Amino acid sequence: MAATLEVESTLTDRYQTTVPETVRRALKLGKRDKIHYTIRSSGEVVLTRVEASEGDDPVLGQFLGFLAMDISLHPERLQSVDAGLVQRLLSLVGVVDVDLDATLSADDE
Repeated sequence: MAATLEVESTLTDRYQTTVPETVRRALKLGKRDKIHYTIRSSGEVVLTRVEASEGDDPVLGQFLGFLAMDISLHPERLQSVDAGLVQRLLSLVGVVDVDLDATLSADDE
């Protein structure tokens, strides 16, 4: 029988906690990874690492992570979009219908 390790962490006032290093290593968790919780009828909670699906783009994920970090570190850099730019964009694409579920043609692949 495999050895059982036990660790604990503390909830903050905002119900947040740090995942202990032992758990991060066991689940091979990195920054921005997702955790799945399975709650059993006995009250036991099982944590597992969410595996990236085939459709996930790792480069896009890293870029979005970079943007999120930059926004949180430098919120003063955020600017609202000018109403004139919004109107110009709407004039260019305002009536284009897009079906995101439609299959791409061979030319579009």
